[in-house]
Amino acid sequence: MAGKPEGVRRAQADRRARTRSALLEAAARGLSKYGYANLVLERVAGEAGYTRGALYHLFANKEDLALAVVKWVEETWEAEVGRLVAAEADPVDALMALARGHAVYCRRDVASVMMTLRVEFAGQDHPVGRAITDIVDRLEADCAGLIAAGRSSGAIPPGPPPAETASAYLGIVEAVGIQLAGHAPYDVELADRAVRGVLGLPPVSADPPSVGASARAHTATEVHE
Repeated sequence: MAGKPEGVRRAQADRRARTRSALLEAAARGLSKYGYANLVLERVAGEAGYTRGALYHLFANKEDLALAVVKWVEETWEAEVGRLVAAEADPVDALMALARGHAVYCRRDVASVMMTLRVEFAGQDHPVGRAITDIVDRLEADCAGLIAAGRSSGAIPPGPPPAETASAYLGIVEAVGIQLAGHAPYDVELADRAVRGVLGLPPVSADPPSVGASARAHTATEVHE
């Protein structure tokens, strides 16, 4: 029996990808607003414009959907923020790019899903909670490495151990992103100011920094126009 034509298979794959993306975004909004325990899958499907059957065709249950959302948010964050960090060779520039980029990312209505789930599953041994913990632990380790590198080069002044500093740094990044979500351009400006404080860096400008702006002014001797 002949298989389906290539064009048909491609169209089906595209349709499946669109359905999956719409369901993930609707689920992320629902998880951000209601949390995991109160998430209703039928409501998620309806808000995405699909039936509950379409959702169950792609996701086995609520846990499967939530894990997919966590992975999806991680991937979108890496694409929008992680790439900014990776583009910077200087550790301070990378840390500032992360703070600014995360503030912009938090303008999306799904950005708070990770914090919501992290709080909900705190102290529980649950697959969703473990998935989020793994992501946060990797990010903290990366930031601790950048802080240690900045200290070694003299760009970041001495202070508490890199691991503790990284934890405080990410706490500030998350808090500013959530509290000032959508308040552009002050979200980026205040994220920049706040993380400079925890890193022990001097302020560089009274003007709101752009997301892609360089953070190479590590000392107060930089001259601004």
